[in-house]
Amino acid sequence: MIVQSIKDLLTPKMLKFSLAPLILTLIIMYILFFIVAGIGVDQLEELGQVEVHSSQTTMQDGIPHTENIDTMLQGTAIVQFLMSYAITSWIATFLIYAVGSFAVLYISIFIAVIVVGFLTPLVLKELQHRHYRDVEIIGYSNIFESLFLVVKWALVMLLLFIVLIPFYFIPLVNVVAFNLPLYYFFHKMMIFDIASNICTREESKQIKFMNASSLRLKTLGLYLISLIPFIIFFGAIFYAIYLGHTYFLAVRKFRNTQEALVIL
Repeated sequence: MIVQSIKDLLTPKMLKFSLAPLILTLIIMYILFFIVAGIGVDQLEELGQVEVHSSQTTMQDGIPHTENIDTMLQGTAIVQFLMSYAITSWIATFLIYAVGSFAVLYISIFIAVIVVGFLTPLVLKELQHRHYRDVEIIGYSNIFESLFLVVKWALVMLLLFIVLIPFYFIPLVNVVAFNLPLYYFFHKMMIFDIASNICTREESKQIKFMNASSLRLKTLGLYLISLIPFIIFFGAIFYAIYLGHTYFLAVRKFRNTQEALVIL
């Protein structure tokens, strides 16, 4: 199935489809970069301002006089101070690049999964035309249900990110904790996109029940591949093709079984 999926991906039409997630994701990431960068600079300037209080007591004719002095140390001075030392400079640079890299990777996966959802019907129709003309595409769901589920799964993902915060500080465990929320969203979105375009609602429930472990292993493998930098930009359509083959075969088998039972 993997070999066939790669062959399908390399066809001219599928390669054209692959450009859309790449271009749209890069454009959205580019816009988000400048928005977040602008907010980050403003916050740095605000947080970088440190108010310093000091007092000075002098004696005049034996009488003590206390003078309070309030000054403001600007953020740029603090940054220059920190960056003037090699160790603090290295640590700050490392943290910025590390956090930034993870953020870009996770956001790109999130965006690409949503973008490929709009192309899934076209991908599946092409697969049906090439390999599964005997399998009727029925589908279920509508735009309102789809939007509701996307928002629901996104909120659950954000909730998981918050709930799992204590585990982020435990070595090795934090690797799972960081990725579990996004994998949850990835799995839900990919399975829903494919199933809702091919099956009936009842067929989708039955196939998920009978192939739960297999589907999770497949989406887990695809998610792990997505963690390789830049792969998601080119691989999103491949994911739809691969899972599309999985569902077309499962639907064919399910419907043939149902027909056999009716005959009996």
